Amino acid sequence: MGAKLLGTGSYLPPKVLTNEDLESLVDTSNEWIVQRTGIRTRHLLEESELASDMGVRASGNALEAAERSAQDIDLLLVATTFPDMICPGSAPFIAEGLGLTHAPFFDLKAGCSGFVYGTAVAHGLIQSGTFRNILVIGIEALSRVTDWEDRRTCVLFGDGAGAVLLGPGDEACNETSGILGAALFGDAEKALYLHTLAGGTRHPASAETVANKEHYLRMEGSGVFRTAVPMMEKATLAALDDANLSLSDVDWIIPHQANKRIIDALVRRLNVDEDRVVVNLDRVANTSAASIPIALDESIRSQRIQPGDVVVMTAFGAGVTYGAVVLKV
Repeated sequence: MGAKLLGTGSYLPPKVLTNEDLESLVDTSNEWIVQRTGIRTRHLLEESELASDMGVRASGNALEAAERSAQDIDLLLVATTFPDMICPGSAPFIAEGLGLTHAPFFDLKAGCSGFVYGTAVAHGLIQSGTFRNILVIGIEALSRVTDWEDRRTCVLFGDGAGAVLLGPGDEACNETSGILGAALFGDAEKALYLHTLAGGTRHPASAETVANKEHYLRMEGSGVFRTAVPMMEKATLAALDDANLSLSDVDWIIPHQANKRIIDALVRRLNVDEDRVVVNLDRVANTSAASIPIALDESIRSQRIQPGDVVVMTAFGAGVTYGAVVLKV
């Protein structure tokens, strides 16, 4: 008995930064950004807001959709690349915000693939009987680690959070639903394609690292583009194989919302109808570990994704990590 989707939720900060707004910050233009990324707007946290607050809000919406309370949570799993603090992370602050009094919690760090990784981990823990109801959250406040003077990166990212509550499937149900398959991969040789050089034990924070802007997220764009598409293709097909399904059985694909050109290239490689691919990055940009759960929640709430639909969630991220999960809603 594997994991079943009980409810979804998401949260985007009210503040919106448009491409036109960015024109006053760096040497760029709306046309340049849209042509190269497909992004038009992104949501950003206010300085007074906490990243973990987004996780609390998204989780509350997921619990409401599932008709459960925080006390029904047996495990809280937070996928994030940049936690509230290096130590203790984000999970304890979200647990506190939800009023959890008994459930264990931890952060999972797998870059933009974090939510896919977290969902696969939660599925295994539910399948083994270790836990019943697991709340999986993808959350990022990338505006806090973005160099707003670097046009190569500042146009790409946004803030947000998405959450799903997973629970044990009904063995008495004749029709299989829930998580049907998963596949996770990694390629350590490409670890520095996306990285933040300083702040860890390899390069501790110092006046010099701050002056050199080594605490900002850096990306090797060409390397990411070359590898992201074949990685997501491989993960998608492997997860479908694990589920004993083929692409013809899939109703929807939700790829990591990194770049429209990457998504378009994936569509061509998989040879699927682009109308079956969920894309919202034009509005929210790249929200890293939060991108897939936000897109999933929006699609379910708008009734674009219907009960019984088969969905493939596929991602790549820093590490380099990549993977996919097949879900029947």
